[in-house]
Amino acid sequence: MAILKTEELTYIYSEGSPFEKTAVDHVSIEIDEGEMVGIIGHTGSGKSTLIQHFNGLLKATSGKVLLDGVDIWADKTKIRDVRFKVGLVFQYPEYQIFEETVYKDIAFGCKNMGLDDTEIKRRVLETASDIGLPEELLKRSPFELSGGQKRRVAIAGVMAMKPEVLILDEPSAGLDPAGRDKIFECIKNYHGKYKNTVLIVSHSMEDTASFADKILVMNKAKVFCYDDTVNVFERAEEITQIGLDVPQITKVFIELKKRGLDFEKEVYTVDYAKELLLKYLKKGK
Repeated sequence: MAILKTEELTYIYSEGSPFEKTAVDHVSIEIDEGEMVGIIGHTGSGKSTLIQHFNGLLKATSGKVLLDGVDIWADKTKIRDVRFKVGLVFQYPEYQIFEETVYKDIAFGCKNMGLDDTEIKRRVLETASDIGLPEELLKRSPFELSGGQKRRVAIAGVMAMKPEVLILDEPSAGLDPAGRDKIFECIKNYHGKYKNTVLIVSHSMEDTASFADKILVMNKAKVFCYDDTVNVFERAEEITQIGLDVPQITKVFIELKKRGLDFEKEVYTVDYAKELLLKYLKKGK
């Protein structure tokens, strides 16, 4: 069942002015409950504008966004409730940290929901554990933490609200490899534990390939493709033609295929490549 659906969604910046630009152009997609979806595309492809429609931060020029089958703008007085159900973590969310302690920062969204102190405490402790923050850090100022820890604090503040849909815009941007891996590990564990819907915007097909059930590729404000991850990688050469980079391991297997080594499926992770090669070698090929 689709938890999020768009119908001919279009958004035009500065409509009617000389600076008019269509950022999202007649996008119709369905995202099923419990899926982990990667959204990729160039800067300016429309991906960040698209996700801001999912919780009503932007209102479409035309078309609809449906949450659990209901138009999110059908009743404007309930748009705040939509934002509790669809949590959005912006790029570089640590710049929005402002509280005195890590605990208070993670608790901020829960307080806005009107939860009592006991429930807030339970959620803060649980989410801190989920995101890999030791309990002793909760009393410290978030500004004393490392860049990766600050990022996790900011993400935890949205996770603690228990949204039905969690959207993260470039969650690993600017982090070193260790910090990036930790962020993705925490997000994958969170998704595995709560089985909610997670959308991750990324420039990196390599990162997206490691977690996504489905991939939405945006190009020039339109949907280039939206399908199961394995099916998207069957179009790897088309994707490179629009200027997006596929994982290095995919490039290797494309070259192997050109040299006559035919594998059953497209390869987009190192672990799967290893599995395929071992099977291939065992057959004496």
